[in-house]
Amino acid sequence: MRKAAPALPAPLLYKALRQKNVKLNRGRTEGAARLRAGDRLDCYLPDEFFAPKPYQYDFLRAGTALRVLYEDENILLLDKSVGLLCHPDGDEYCDTLIGRVQRYLYEAGAYDPAKENTFVPALVNRIDRNTRGIVIAAKTAEALRILNEKMKRRELHKFYLCAVHGTPAQGVPLVANWRQLRGWLRKDGERGLVHVSASPQPDAKEILTNYRVLAERGGLSLLEVELLTGRTHQIRAQFAALGHGLLGDGKYGSREQRQVGGYKKQCLCSWRLVFDFMTPAAALEGLQGLDVRVSDVWFAEELFGKQVPE
Repeated sequence: MRKAAPALPAPLLYKALRQKNVKLNRGRTEGAARLRAGDRLDCYLPDEFFAPKPYQYDFLRAGTALRVLYEDENILLLDKSVGLLCHPDGDEYCDTLIGRVQRYLYEAGAYDPAKENTFVPALVNRIDRNTRGIVIAAKTAEALRILNEKMKRRELHKFYLCAVHGTPAQGVPLVANWRQLRGWLRKDGERGLVHVSASPQPDAKEILTNYRVLAERGGLSLLEVELLTGRTHQIRAQFAALGHGLLGDGKYGSREQRQVGGYKKQCLCSWRLVFDFMTPAAALEGLQGLDVRVSDVWFAEELFGKQVPE
């Protein structure tokens, strides 16, 4: 009976049995009765109880907490919190940033999987689970295509803030106290690490990073970093390779650095995103010049007494 009327609550089923609104072979029956071939079951119940249960999408099991920095009909700019995965992995499938985005859009009426044949709202970039900061979500297939192309052309400028051990002075001097680091990054899939070298290596990809020192205090430095390439763990591994591991990073840097201060979360935040289109952007043309920032970076204030840069 429960299979035939999935929306019928158990108390109403038992009431229907008592009131003879459910009959077996035109007579009274009980909930424990078993049907046999040839039996006739008459049910005098509203049609609504026989409707199938609505499909339960996995993203509806994701959380609802979502910090939206900017939204229009094409994109969302989100401030991802520390501890939240961008995409599912072996330990967490439903409550991820993309799951929350899909739930948010579904509940707002902006996304209905039943009406979409191919496109699913997607993240354009991603950051580590233990990194906070700006992540871009595309609400349309056109937006996703355009933004992927803009990322490849480096027409989106991504800036990070981080706290590192010591004060870096390496790299090629640029302008306004900026320096550029160049290296080659190779993934170690078995250990979940990357390795950075100063010269080309087999299976390694070139990485470029600009940075400037904003403040120094207590053997630490506050850096602003611009990623010119977006490789896995690029900032963490590149500065660790120079001897300036990130504060709170339990994976990279020396053992002594990893034990300093007892910080459990790495001091790294994707704090600023600038749209600087050099080629046509079609439906996203209105984003030209948009400069979005995270305003409250905890380690900049707590460790250096500084607000985020102007």
